[in-house]
Amino acid sequence: MDSIITDVKDYCFFCGRIEDCDHHFVFGSGKRPLAEEDGLKAPICNRCHTIGKVDERIHDNTMAEKLSKMFGQAMWERQKVSEGYSLEDARNTFMKRYGKSYI
Repeated sequence: MDSIITDVKDYCFFCGRIEDCDHHFVFGSGKRPLAEEDGLKAPICNRCHTIGKVDERIHDNTMAEKLSKMFGQAMWERQKVSEGYSLEDARNTFMKRYGKSYI
């Protein structure tokens, strides 16, 4: 599935550099394949993803990882609400699918 986060494919979602890979907004404990299936991903450069300074990248940055998961869940819920779910049903469905709520 394409991204439900952005339509942009060639540039880092965070800084605008040329993309190197995808960042999955919900990850860990086997959740990356679900995020891939649900389109919870965006293009990202390696610097913003894993190789920049810890406070300038997503992974190994506790706050950025938490915010990534919160944002991913919010976008997933937004998609479900646009499909006719109530917000409560969308949240409950997310929790069943991903094992917890990050919001």
